[in-house]
Amino acid sequence: MAADYYETLGVSRDASPEQIKKAYRQLAMKLHPDVATEPDAGERFKAVAEAYEVLADPKKKDLYDRGADPLGGGLGGGFSGGFTNQGGFDFGNLVDAMFGGGQAGRGPRSRVRRGQDALVRLDLELAEAAFGVTKPLRVDTAVLCPLCQGSGAQEGSEPVECRTCHGQGDVTHVQRSFLGDIRTTQPCPTCGGYGSVIPNPCPECSGDGRVRSARTINVKIPAGVSTGNRIHLAAHGEVGAGGGPAGDLYVELVVAPHEIFRREGDDLEVTVRIPMTAAALGTEVTVQTLEGDLPDTDDEDREVRVTVAPGTQSGTRVALDGWGVPKLRSNGRGELGVTLLVQTPTRIDDEQRELLRQLAELREETAPDGTVQKQGRGVFGRLRHAFADR
Repeated sequence: MAADYYETLGVSRDASPEQIKKAYRQLAMKLHPDVATEPDAGERFKAVAEAYEVLADPKKKDLYDRGADPLGGGLGGGFSGGFTNQGGFDFGNLVDAMFGGGQAGRGPRSRVRRGQDALVRLDLELAEAAFGVTKPLRVDTAVLCPLCQGSGAQEGSEPVECRTCHGQGDVTHVQRSFLGDIRTTQPCPTCGGYGSVIPNPCPECSGDGRVRSARTINVKIPAGVSTGNRIHLAAHGEVGAGGGPAGDLYVELVVAPHEIFRREGDDLEVTVRIPMTAAALGTEVTVQTLEGDLPDTDDEDREVRVTVAPGTQSGTRVALDGWGVPKLRSNGRGELGVTLLVQTPTRIDDEQRELLRQLAELREETAPDGTVQKQGRGVFGRLRHAFADR
């Protein structure tokens, strides 16, 4: 437990609860990720929130002041209770657990609690996921009540001591048994274990210290993310009850399918159709790049030329290094895999059919009737060597 919570909040060890709360709010407003620009503001905000969580809770503060770990289970070792035989038994926490006492018998609990973490989904286009983007995201979470500032009490009023438990937060019941009087301690049913009640709750939040509110935040997405990755935003989650520190926000990313490209890890795959004549003779084809989806991309980066070698077979894959997806939090990019699909014409006229027959004769290929044509003469004779098998 290396942190000095008093030093973190900038208060003395004998500071009152009001002074601790005031110091926390001033620091929280200064360091909140929505307004702070310092690189370490997020970590400092979490440290301030942790310090306030401990010092605002009487039980945790007492543990901390005695040198124990307030967030890790107290002093550890031994039994916190015990039993006596002065007219009856006091089984402490053992009986509390058996009879539903729970955390009773340890003093009033704080109304201030850390808020829950929140999880939201953010949809991305493939180019946004590949190259990074800053996107607005609308989130609906609990925020600090603007009217009571988290106190839960109406303006001009404050919580008062519970008359049932007299500020202790729990009540003790005595049951007679053949062993003697068994005492059980449970949270006070009147104040819920807080030791105080709010006679005049805030009309805005009904005493909870927080209200629901929708807001828009900007989320910075690094290059190379994929579906399932999460962005962690500290202190952007639900504000805790009683004006407690906010939990964290996790943004889960979902990348939409692309109409042209298919992503395989850091590689992109695309299929390009070419005529059978181009596959036989060789050619160059133009392939769109993923950069073409970005509005500010230079024209020379929107397309790339791919050389098709003579005699290319359908299904041949050409790999273009450095045109895939940037690697997440690393240098380099994947490759763009271009799969060439050779198209056979489905409709040909009589002249084209005759030319193909002559080509088949030159190459001694199987004719439509199943016979092997012998080498003959025709207009394709001059192309014999270009199409001859090696």
